[in-house]
Amino acid sequence: MKAYERLIKYASYPTASNEDSETCPSTPEQLVFAKALADELRSLGIACVDLDKNGYLFAELPATEGCENAPAIGFIAHMDVSPEAPCHDVKTSVVKYQGGDITLNAEKGIVMREKDFPVLSGYHGKTLVVTDGTTLLGADDKAGVAEIITAVERMINEKTPHGKIMLGFTPDEEIGRGADLFDVERFGAKYAYTVDGGSFGEVDFETFNADSLLVEITGKGIHPGDAKHKMINASAVAIEYDNLLPSLERPQYTEGYEGFYHMTKMTGEVEKAHLSYILRDHDQAKLAVRRDYAERAARELNRKYGEGTVKVTIKESYRNMLEMIEPEFHLIENAGKAIREVSAAHGKPVEPVSSPVRGGTDGSRLSFMGLPCPNLGTGSHCHHGRMEFACVEEMDECADLIIRIAEIYAGK
Repeated sequence: MKAYERLIKYASYPTASNEDSETCPSTPEQLVFAKALADELRSLGIACVDLDKNGYLFAELPATEGCENAPAIGFIAHMDVSPEAPCHDVKTSVVKYQGGDITLNAEKGIVMREKDFPVLSGYHGKTLVVTDGTTLLGADDKAGVAEIITAVERMINEKTPHGKIMLGFTPDEEIGRGADLFDVERFGAKYAYTVDGGSFGEVDFETFNADSLLVEITGKGIHPGDAKHKMINASAVAIEYDNLLPSLERPQYTEGYEGFYHMTKMTGEVEKAHLSYILRDHDQAKLAVRRDYAERAARELNRKYGEGTVKVTIKESYRNMLEMIEPEFHLIENAGKAIREVSAAHGKPVEPVSSPVRGGTDGSRLSFMGLPCPNLGTGSHCHHGRMEFACVEEMDECADLIIRIAEIYAGK
């Protein structure tokens, strides 16, 4: 089965994570998907498949004869998709893209316009997997899952020489918990790659530092006819809180190494309101400034409306893995070598690209847990939204890349 065909199959599983849940995985649908993947891995002839109660799926492909002393290499992808767009009843189609706009849904007038999504300009003549514009695709990160399993199937069938290969499929990455219960010792790899990026050719080792911010606001309800100097409208205070944060330090106004405050959710009534944010910056000192700013905004509103009106809770999500990858830079060099070789074999040489990731992966945390883990591209774009798409040809290259990296670490 081709990688894109697996992606289409996997897209039918609605695996959005839920930050309000305290369970792991945060949604039962992720465990359903994990069980299906476990069955698929066993059907490929992989004997050592381990799915735990928290939804972490590990599998081992033993070293081939003569490669037993090669370092154990892991490949990791996450099974959940972003909760920021619908993921139920995903309707996919495969289109040969010749440039211009793509009509995703004629009935509803949903069009993906090249001027609005300039990344499309690099895919003229390519084959794309898209949705009907009413849901996300889930290529983040089911494209990575599909490419890893496709690569493993080929390694088995083609008798590719390799050292021990460990596979890891995690829940809840999209809400910052993907590495929470990841047992690095049980996983058993010396090094690993997450397959959770954008274009083929990306090999990323510098990510955001990330925190989550929850703002809880307690208002005071009273009949509006008798409310003067008495009512505290929690929803209005929530808006006031957001307005206190720097207005231009938001995702839509930042790029490169610039950090941001991003409100991901807002709920509110007169007596209660909640705001959820993610705080991001490549520089830890600058992230600390953002945390302090968020707390100062709460203190200012508490002085205005009374102590306890606004409560903030800030939690660490992950940290920039750069410092953990630099001592193991062979991971970047070998991935770059493999990218050049695979792309040349496909007739279009590509130079590896490493840029600061405006996001994070499970590898960000795993690197600090003793498993150095840079990130590879998946051939997909426009993640977390209804215009998400994956490139069939790049997905093929990404599967080839996984195979070639395994060969390189086996000395082949």
